[in-house]
Amino acid sequence: MSGMALGYVLGAKAGRERYEQIVAKARQVTQNPTVRNTAETAAQQGRQVAGKAYHTVSDRMPDSVSQRVKSVRGSRSGSNGQSGTDDWGTGTV
Repeated sequence: MSGMALGYVLGAKAGRERYEQIVAKARQVTQNPTVRNTAETAAQQGRQVAGKAYHTVSDRMPDSVSQRVKSVRGSRSGSNGQSGTDDWGTGTV
C-alpha cells in the first residue's frame, strides 16, 4: 500500500511540473509579437472573406436568415458600434 502511495505522489508531482512547463511555454508562444501579429492578420483576412461571402449570398437568402445574421453580427459589436476584442486579442465582427 505504501508503495502505491509513494508512486502516486511522485507521479503527481512529475505530472504537475510537466503541466506547468507546458503552460509556461504556451504563454511564451502566445505573447510572442510575431505569433500575435500572424494571428491578427489571419483573423482579419478571415473576417474579410466571410464578409465578402455574406454579401455575395445575402441577396439569395430568405429574409428571416438575413435578419438573423444581421442581429448576430450586431450583437458582436461594442456598445459604440465598433468591433470588440476576443480572448486572443483579435477583433470580432
